[in-house]
Amino acid sequence: MNEEFDRDESSGIVNWPYFEKSRGELGPGFIRILGYFREDGEKSVARIEQAMHDHDTVALVIPAHTLKGEARQFGAEPLAEVAERIENVARSCIETHRFPDELIPDVVELRRLFNLTVEMFDKATNPLKTRAAPATFGRRASNQEFGRI
Repeated sequence: MNEEFDRDESSGIVNWPYFEKSRGELGPGFIRILGYFREDGEKSVARIEQAMHDHDTVALVIPAHTLKGEARQFGAEPLAEVAERIENVARSCIETHRFPDELIPDVVELRRLFNLTVEMFDKATNPLKTRAAPATFGRRASNQEFGRI
């Protein structure tokens, strides 16, 4: 199945055994909570990007801390690690009264990892995202016929 190939390839982005453990522990509420991760994560990443744009070191800390915890809940360790770095460097810079310009590449990477992580979660939880196109003979495969998905 395609999903297993995707999981093998994306194992550096998501710890799938941990993801499945969380899915089992959260039970029927899993999809709802994963939706919160998507919404809250998007807001956190946007707030971090805005804080960098505004040169507001203090505003980096809470969204990075929030994203770190939520990412770890679902096994998205690389995302959590980048968020943790942003949080820690920002906290240090608050104490020294300077802006953390060195975090610009991390903030760019945070957006990329967040989008990739959400894409992987979608593929793992939405059967329409993982369904392969039917095999055809003599014509190009398409699932865009009227009344078909």
